[in-house]
Amino acid sequence: MNDNLVTPSPLSAAEKPPTDTKLREETRLLGRLLGEAIRAVSGETTFQKTEHIRQLAVGFHRALGADRSTILDQLDRELTELPIDQTLNVIRAFSYFSLLANIAEDRQQNRRRRAHRIAGSDPQVGSIEHAVSKLAAQGISAQQIRGWLGQAQISPVLTAHPTEVQRKSILDCQREIAAALGKLEQLSLDPEETAELKIDLSRTVLQLWQTAMLRLTKLRVVDEIDNALSFYRQTFLHVIPKLYTTLEATLESTRPVDSPEPSNDSTNQLPPFFRMGSWIGGDRDGNPFVTAESLTTAIRRQAGVAFDHYLEEVHALGAELSMSSRLVTQSDALLKLAALSEDTSVYRQDEPYRRALRGIYARLSASCEALTGRSPPRPTTLLLAAYKAPGEFLADLNVIAASLYSHAAGALADGRLATLRRAVAVFGFHLASIDLRQNADIHESTVAELLRCAGVADDYAGMNEGEKIKLLVHEIANPRPLIIPHQLYSEVTASELAIFHKAAETRALYGELAILNAIISKAESVSDLLEVALLQKETGLTKSDGSSPAHMALSIIPLFETIDDLRANSRVMSSAFQLPLYKSLTAAQGNLQEIMLGYSDSNKDGGYLTANWELYRAQKELEQLSKASGVNIRIFHGRGGSVGRGGGPTFEAILAQPTGCVGSGLRITEQGEVIAAKYSSPELGQRNFEILVSATMLGAFPTVDRAVAFENNEARWFQVMEQLSEASYQAYRGMVYETPGFTEFFRGATPINELAGLNIGSRPASRKPSFAIEDLRAIPWVFSWSQSRMALPGWFGFGSAVTAWLEQEPARRNERLAELQAMCSHWPFFKTVLSNMDMVLSKTDMAIAERYANLVTDKSLSARIFGLIKVEWQKTVEALQAITGHTEFLADNPALARSIRNRFPYLDPINHLQIQLLARYRDGHADERTQRALHLTINGIAAGLRNSG
Repeated sequence: MNDNLVTPSPLSAAEKPPTDTKLREETRLLGRLLGEAIRAVSGETTFQKTEHIRQLAVGFHRALGADRSTILDQLDRELTELPIDQTLNVIRAFSYFSLLANIAEDRQQNRRRRAHRIAGSDPQVGSIEHAVSKLAAQGISAQQIRGWLGQAQISPVLTAHPTEVQRKSILDCQREIAAALGKLEQLSLDPEETAELKIDLSRTVLQLWQTAMLRLTKLRVVDEIDNALSFYRQTFLHVIPKLYTTLEATLESTRPVDSPEPSNDSTNQLPPFFRMGSWIGGDRDGNPFVTAESLTTAIRRQAGVAFDHYLEEVHALGAELSMSSRLVTQSDALLKLAALSEDTSVYRQDEPYRRALRGIYARLSASCEALTGRSPPRPTTLLLAAYKAPGEFLADLNVIAASLYSHAAGALADGRLATLRRAVAVFGFHLASIDLRQNADIHESTVAELLRCAGVADDYAGMNEGEKIKLLVHEIANPRPLIIPHQLYSEVTASELAIFHKAAETRALYGELAILNAIISKAESVSDLLEVALLQKETGLTKSDGSSPAHMALSIIPLFETIDDLRANSRVMSSAFQLPLYKSLTAAQGNLQEIMLGYSDSNKDGGYLTANWELYRAQKELEQLSKASGVNIRIFHGRGGSVGRGGGPTFEAILAQPTGCVGSGLRITEQGEVIAAKYSSPELGQRNFEILVSATMLGAFPTVDRAVAFENNEARWFQVMEQLSEASYQAYRGMVYETPGFTEFFRGATPINELAGLNIGSRPASRKPSFAIEDLRAIPWVFSWSQSRMALPGWFGFGSAVTAWLEQEPARRNERLAELQAMCSHWPFFKTVLSNMDMVLSKTDMAIAERYANLVTDKSLSARIFGLIKVEWQKTVEALQAITGHTEFLADNPALARSIRNRFPYLDPINHLQIQLLARYRDGHADERTQRALHLTINGIAAGLRNSG
């Protein structure tokens, strides 16, 4: 079960048995095949030892009371006595079983969706059909939805954050296994075909077992680029055009009977509101390996994937469109296109579509060579001019479509050709828009050096905010450049200027959509925004129409990350909008300002509850600012995979935002192992993209029932949340930043130090060479707590906050508790906060966590701090259960609860082995096999938890 999906809709009793049975069958089949592979490759002894440990782990989870302790002690003895060679095999066995179980659970999820559709029930929650039908019931017409889509943008943005620990080779095996299971499920297979498929499946599992889980070298930026592009080949290029088709068909189904029939031309298609984004190759924040060269590599490789797809589809269309001019009459435009191809083959003289497509293929090949530097897979003998832009390519495809419609071949136009046309409109030649991102401090130092070398200001960084703004406004409007030819700038400044110059060059070659945004990490002031405008002006990233100042080519997007920055964001943006120059820059961007909110660092800074509340409040304030200023604001949600970094089911998360905050659409980061969990197959990708679109549509048109249930209590509940947030903030800050020895405990009780040696990303774990938690990136912070099964960032502080609030008025405790229960029932934000925390708590294990705590060298320090953590955990569990009325975790999500019950018996042994290996490694046994075994445990635990980073 993908933990980040919408909570599944219930199926009827008649539907449940076959789907659950199939899940068990596939899980057992995969487990048996893995066992056979272990026995064949690693021997009977390894197989029997692994099976014995598996039985103990399952027995531990099923046992009660004293029996659990007895089994746990036996499990510990078994694991402690393992020689290192068997340790490596046992870790790999349990890790691979988790991966195989994940495949079976993802397929179960797809079966549920199909069963729901076949049963003819109401549209499944999260589907396009559900969103459109719900909006129609509220009086929102298809035309209104089309109008909204015309000005909105929805964009998942892939990032290269290092929590995806699986190698591409492993992911490829997983895809092949899933595909084989899908074929086995077909009812029409005869026994011989079934036997052959099972043999193929066993071969792939054997291949998986003999494939190394770990990389030998640290991941490079180019590797991250290639890993991300595999999802385009596998899923995005095929699924996203179908997403548009599904939405168009659903909107058409709601068209009144007496309204005119829609035309078949491209003008009737939905605008390309849904596009992919990427940070990979453009995100320099804290990553010295991202340079102008890596930006070039990213866009060239992206273009290569797009061209490979287009060329393959054009080639396939050439085989399909065999219509003869002796049988049908094609359009004049089509005949002209065929003539321009210069294809003189006598075999195609009466086949104008094929001649036209040969010309298109030749022009596309030329474009491919020009923009990627390589020849296409299938060379062409025709030498034609390259397309200057994807619009020219799309225009030729439209000529073919229009001609097909003209002679009753519209069904052919609506097939592969329609999908290709949509793909070109969405992906262009760039595939995905790459964002530039850099820390505000680097922008400031770069601008300071330019001003100093140009003799304009000796100490820009030392100026106050007002002085900076005045100087920046003057220089942005000044046509005189600051950059001095042949000046030797510092390495940092030279690198920053180079990447902005490269962005301008990239846009000129691949189109404006190739790079659209410049994101400012740690944004705190108006000057932070203006510095990026000045850097654009200095590097050719302007679009001048004679007015002053010139339009900025890249949207300037501040990223507000810490609690203080979230609280100040509306004040900063209000000041920016009041500045005439910045207001004119915003107007040039269509009167639209995108603002990014950071879920990761805000959580690390203020804790789970406070971060969620400040993010909610920031959006509320930005919505009010939008109305007051007349500037449309789009939110870019910087979410991670884990709940501690803003993760959780996407559908509920979007609908939990303040009313009106997705009116201009949204962008959202997708990172780490969540990318594979959501998009490893076309069916999963389709489902997740539908969830994102349907939730955004529903959020853009708030339904009556959602508004009425909340509006009467809004002011009071905001007051309650303020009090809870403040108490939670104090509890969290008191533990993490103010408790003596906490950093020592954290570094001893989690594998944070060992994570640095795992080759899972190109980015350093800390922004500075420091052990301070303030300098540690949020990703390894959350990842390491997840590994130790404490998952502290996803819950700490909530229990203390609720307890303190209830005890403020002891005589009204029950009344106050009832108020929290009402908030959970009627406020989507509060309900989602509790639901996500429920998921995190279900994955914690204080018994295992205590064993990690025992790794801390100072035992008194360990006992003191872990004791505080355990007390807070107990408070949090009790508070959650009191508010929800549930006595077990995940009572509202039985599918995920079942998944965790099935998954964790195979996860716990890896945790126990990791603890032993950490102790061995820290005692000086840093040999290659011990280190490899330790890193394997990190992989295995991440695979079992699924959304750990």
